[in-house]
Amino acid sequence: MKRIVIGLMAVVAMACKIEPKEELTAQQIVDNAIANSGGELYNSHATSFVFRDRTYTSGNTNGKKVLKRTFQLDSVTITDVKNGNDFERYVNDSLVSVPDSMAVRYANSVNSVHYFARLPYGLNDAAVNKELLGKENIGGKDYYKVKVTFDQAGGGDDFDDIYLYWFDTETFKPEYLAYDFQVNGGGQRFRKAYNERYVNGIRFVDYENYKPKNEGTAILEIGQLFDKGELELLSKIELTDIQVAKD
Repeated sequence: MKRIVIGLMAVVAMACKIEPKEELTAQQIVDNAIANSGGELYNSHATSFVFRDRTYTSGNTNGKKVLKRTFQLDSVTITDVKNGNDFERYVNDSLVSVPDSMAVRYANSVNSVHYFARLPYGLNDAAVNKELLGKENIGGKDYYKVKVTFDQAGGGDDFDDIYLYWFDTETFKPEYLAYDFQVNGGGQRFRKAYNERYVNGIRFVDYENYKPKNEGTAILEIGQLFDKGELELLSKIELTDIQVAKD
């Protein structure tokens, strides 16, 4: 009888054994992040916000994503429009000619501000490559650490930049990001998200923008450098007057 009881207990123990959680992929983490930050609303809703006294708007025209930036320069109004791969500049509603080298520069500037404001949505663009590096602890909390690189085709002029994202393991929201860039002498930046708010279902955050105190640091170590207080605050990236409406 004793043997029977022990055998039954063993069977019950095996039946109640908790199966280990299936490891998520980088793609699944990003998909969850996008779903929890706005999901399909990014496609169906136009957005507008002000950043450093310039108004940025995004929407869709004939199936193409159209990004705009409008600002005052002296007594004129300048509107930069990035429509797919095309760029146009208007001065007081009149189209003006822009040298190719400057058009690329302006288009990249417009795209960059919109890209960061719409994160994590852009992480599913066709040219994006994602790699899960495991988990990393920052500030006593574990995060999924994902490395992002870009294909040269479709990856823009800065396709060789390397990005890192730290996603909350419960909500999947990106709370930190960092990037290693090559233009203008190169460098590294680390951003901490704060002031999270949802406007008509889409998540927006502001950022504290940091750089390493010492040159020559490895981008993969920048999260731990932040945790040790070895980064210095450069600026704050704040969005105001946010509006979201059905496109």
